[in-house]
Amino acid sequence: MGHVPERVDVRVDAGDWSEKLPHIWTYFGYDECNWTTVKNGKRLLDKIRDLAERPYYARAHFLFCTGNGLGVPKWGSTNVYTEDEAGNPVYDFTIWDEIFDAWVSRGIRPFVELGFMPRDLTTQGAETQEEYERTGWSYPPKDYEKWRDLCYTAVKHCVERYGRDEVATWYWELWNEPDIFYWKGTVEEYCKLYDYTVDGVKAAFPEARVGGPATTHRGIEFFERFLEHVTRGTNHVTGQKGTPIDFISFHVKGGGYQFQRRAPKQLVSRKQIITSIDRHLEVIDKFPELSGLEVHLSECDPEGRAASGMYDNPNLFWRNTEYYPSFTASVFKHILDTHRRPGAKVTGALTWAFMFEGKRYFEGVRSLATNDIDKPILNLFRALSYTGEKRLPLTSSGAQDPREFEDMYGAGRPPEIDGIASMSGTSSVEVLLWSHHDDWDVQGETQVLLEIENLPFDTDKVRVKHFRIDREHSNAYTEWKRQGSPQEPTETQLRVIKSREGLELYEPPHDVTLFGGRFRKEIVLPVHGLSLLVITPASSRL
Repeated sequence: MGHVPERVDVRVDAGDWSEKLPHIWTYFGYDECNWTTVKNGKRLLDKIRDLAERPYYARAHFLFCTGNGLGVPKWGSTNVYTEDEAGNPVYDFTIWDEIFDAWVSRGIRPFVELGFMPRDLTTQGAETQEEYERTGWSYPPKDYEKWRDLCYTAVKHCVERYGRDEVATWYWELWNEPDIFYWKGTVEEYCKLYDYTVDGVKAAFPEARVGGPATTHRGIEFFERFLEHVTRGTNHVTGQKGTPIDFISFHVKGGGYQFQRRAPKQLVSRKQIITSIDRHLEVIDKFPELSGLEVHLSECDPEGRAASGMYDNPNLFWRNTEYYPSFTASVFKHILDTHRRPGAKVTGALTWAFMFEGKRYFEGVRSLATNDIDKPILNLFRALSYTGEKRLPLTSSGAQDPREFEDMYGAGRPPEIDGIASMSGTSSVEVLLWSHHDDWDVQGETQVLLEIENLPFDTDKVRVKHFRIDREHSNAYTEWKRQGSPQEPTETQLRVIKSREGLELYEPPHDVTLFGGRFRKEIVLPVHGLSLLVITPASSRL
């Protein structure tokens, strides 16, 4: 177990505004598309809307699937496409519109996942709905022209309902993780499906942004073969070379868990995520034709198996705790650093987490909230919403590169103590700091000396707001445990638990005098703790 350093020095130069800070984190997603419109789903969408830094994007599975329109873990349906007895398409956008209205009315933009296969189009030949829900949705279409027309009709419907300007901001991604069980076809059949998808989408709306292949970290060969097809292969629709692609997507995870009630300790790995990103970007760089395209991690998470919780595998308790935000903050920082490499760069990183219906309080599923109580991970996004458009140089004596770990988790090393600094115009400087180790049992505190030079304020006094996420701050899970971990909390217990669900101040806002334009502050930062400092001129009350 790594030692925790007694002291770390962090320096920020607020006079260097040359680098942009892309807000790569403004994406979320979930399997169960129908939970978009349930009560707690809408409440959580309201909270995401209220982050208010910029529009978030939402991605959901099963948007083309056939069923009863009710969400259950790992399943959803809209019945957009069915066929009559003569085999003619019948379109019904009733459920689809409810989902998209819930997003768009809140300023949330769809990252539309075009999938999966409707029952009347699948080649599986499912005789029963049970067969279809088990695997039928994952097969290629029996008629590629009908699939093309389905994509055309869906996009055309959205343009007519929401307008060209709105839909021009969306993304249209084909399928999900076709290199594993989500796709029962071959790589070649996926490429054929992509060609027909692009043809339909672009015919409905030429400005639409279409991409893929949304493969897993294990699908690097599939990923490269897809890029080879869209750049140099023969288009299955036109017969010409290549297929239009507006963005590239793939998924990264830091580990995986199975159902195991007596599971041994199993950590998740930032190194696995970062090195997987590196490999994929290197593949993209092999194709100069793709230079400059957006690259989206349309799932980017500590691990897979979102619907499992700590009652399935006790290791998953950490999803309730401050460990989840410190891990994610560190990953985001290392992803941002890809913008300093030549070649392909990551445009967005989507957190696959939303909410689950019918689960126990703090079940440990990967979610932003539990029974309408915000978890600490949601407070990370609240903290990130304060960051500005310019990234300021930040150096830390506690910084690390997980690529250099001897193992996958940094065993024997100290925690990473690092941060992101930004500026909002000349009115505010924001510094987000964290202490993270991939081993959740590493504990301790570090004295962090933060120095910021060249502040752009015409004053010798600044106002400091200091927010904190740790075991005792911005942490409803800790309060829930303090209340006895109730699964049927009383009204009083629920009120007390919810009083700790938001992003909390660590100390009262206060003024600090600058010396020579330099800001200095000492912060005691626990492992798996995060501090956000928002610094404004003393006359400002942002």
